[in-house]
Amino acid sequence: MKSADLPNGFKTLTARIAALMDRDGQVTVGIDGPCGAGKSRLAGLLAGRFPHSAVFHADDFFLQPHQRIATRLSEPGGNMDRERLTREVLEKLGAGRPFVYERFDCKCDAMVRMDAAPARLNVVEGAYCLHPELRRFYSLKVFLDAPRDVRLARIARRNPGQLERFLSEWMPLEEKYFRAFGIREAVDLVLRG
Repeated sequence: MKSADLPNGFKTLTARIAALMDRDGQVTVGIDGPCGAGKSRLAGLLAGRFPHSAVFHADDFFLQPHQRIATRLSEPGGNMDRERLTREVLEKLGAGRPFVYERFDCKCDAMVRMDAAPARLNVVEGAYCLHPELRRFYSLKVFLDAPRDVRLARIARRNPGQLERFLSEWMPLEEKYFRAFGIREAVDLVLRG
């Protein structure tokens, strides 16, 4: 892959991860940022760069329909089930044993069983993954951004017919969360996708 195809700061990120692995053995990286910034792609690039990696997606922990109550949805970052992410994945990564978690499949409104195991590099990617209640689980916290026009083009390609919903619903919720908790300022590294 050409260096022009990599997010700005990728070499710095991989060097930081390698140094943490040398020091600690196991590393957990959280990658937050707005939709369309390239968080999933970055997680995939990291998994390809470091053998024995595991990637977990914050999208798999969005609230199930019965959890979507007004008080929860009014909280910044409240539309992710951070309690389940904590209990089913983040707390288990340090235990060193295989585990099972459930991901919420939005397309069929159902929970799907997933088998997982802690790896040397564990990457949790997605908006809301660096909520203040979750930050303590990460060895390295990353914010990935990209120009708005690039993000909108990616969203339109990835989610045909859904751009208006992103503009009117999802993007404002993310911005509310980023501002409320100073996410961009609370990370170890800011990258440009």
